[in-house]
Amino acid sequence: MILGGLPWQTAMARLATILLLPVLIESVFSISFFLPVNSRKCLREEIHKDVLVTGEYEISEQANTKTNLKITDSSSHTLYSKEDATKGKFAFTTEDYDMFEVCFESKSPMGSGRVPDQLVNLDMKHGVEAKNYEEIAKVEKLKPLEVELRRLEDLSESIVNDFAYMKKREEEMRDTNESTNTRVLYFSIFSMCCLIGLATWQVFYLRRFFKAKKLIE
Repeated sequence: MILGGLPWQTAMARLATILLLPVLIESVFSISFFLPVNSRKCLREEIHKDVLVTGEYEISEQANTKTNLKITDSSSHTLYSKEDATKGKFAFTTEDYDMFEVCFESKSPMGSGRVPDQLVNLDMKHGVEAKNYEEIAKVEKLKPLEVELRRLEDLSESIVNDFAYMKKREEEMRDTNESTNTRVLYFSIFSMCCLIGLATWQVFYLRRFFKAKKLIE
């Protein structure tokens, strides 16, 4: 079957790629910024468990200036570190859903204001976009269409995992809300009991007081 001059398998693969394009864009992180001398800038991103993360960076060189790159998780575990970084690549696989931090730190004995800012270019990919499908095709001897289908299969699996995680988070939040509502209810009942007890005690206390003053019989 031919669809628009293309085999239907190829047409369907391209259509699926177009439909899933927003997800692909979210898997790519690219940024450029200026790093002042003797300063530190960090970028943070949340990434799911068991996800491959790759990155490529390039830092403009300045005389008497050294820039260090360090990638850590929320527990301060170092995933990648490079001193006097100028240009390179990095890769790691996440062990758990976490917040990851990429930090660039510039150091120079010249002092701030005397050395121009450094231009930092950073490209990060994770999940499907981080995989090298050209290398996979060479190793497994896959045809272009098979490579595209493999890529779409991995992307679909990634989307399913994202929805599963969102559902899990929704269930956790629902359980938290129910637990909070239950605690608020018990606290309200306890508060009412305390107020009723206090009001009863005040009535009996005032009654004894007025009797002692012979204001009532």
